[in-house]
Amino acid sequence: MRTVGRFAAGEALSSGQLRTAARFCLEEIAERYPGRSVEIRVPYIGAVQVLEGVRHRRGTPPNVVELDGQTWLDLCVGNAAWEQAVATGRVSASGTRADLTEFMPLFSSAVLRRWTVKG
Repeated sequence: MRTVGRFAAGEALSSGQLRTAARFCLEEIAERYPGRSVEIRVPYIGAVQVLEGVRHRRGTPPNVVELDGQTWLDLCVGNAAWEQAVATGRVSASGTRADLTEFMPLFSSAVLRRWTVKG
């Protein structure tokens, strides 16, 4: 949590810290929005399935979001807007439910400030 707060405050993270913070955010969104209709993939860091709805059991899910760790953290803390990240190619989103606009940012500025103060 503190690492995410430090990232939001503009602190540069090591690659290991960035991976840890991105994994935390993946776990958090999966806990908040359980389901199997959308898969969020952050290569070399992790992947989770979220949102209730049509389930998939095998193969590639019908709704996939793929992005790098930096972009994922930027979206989660509000440093980037979903629409802009998609438009600039920082996010690959396919499927009718792959728009995560309503879920970003994942953390409020108050929560991020609290984590920064505790850190």
